[in-house]
Amino acid sequence: MLVATTIMGVAIAGLMSGLSNSTRNAARLRDYDRAVQLARLRMNDLLADMRLPRNTPLEGQFAPQITGGLTAGWTARVTKAERSPSPAPGDFTLDRIQLEIWWMNGDRRRTMQLESYRRRSLRPEDIEGEMAK
Repeated sequence: MLVATTIMGVAIAGLMSGLSNSTRNAARLRDYDRAVQLARLRMNDLLADMRLPRNTPLEGQFAPQITGGLTAGWTARVTKAERSPSPAPGDFTLDRIQLEIWWMNGDRRRTMQLESYRRRSLRPEDIEGEMAK
């Protein structure tokens, strides 16, 4: 009886350790999944807003209501990836959007980086702005 109780105690201790690790991994993956959803949300907003300034750092924090209490934010930059050598209004240009999402995991700051491209038509003010530089 004593041997059986000892074996059962060792088995339960191992099982409890495994459950603890599984719970910790599940929480970490939940935060990562939430960050991926926030990244998609912010990238879609950046891709849709054609009025964003070029070559200017953009940043912000996500509202706690959409993060589920997770402290998270983002930084982004829109740059020119490609355009015609002699641009004219109505020509197409390619913008590069770099996005970094950050969130707090305990006292550690975790990050994820995304990059996307979008095509847009040049406006007269886009060309005038580049000529002034």
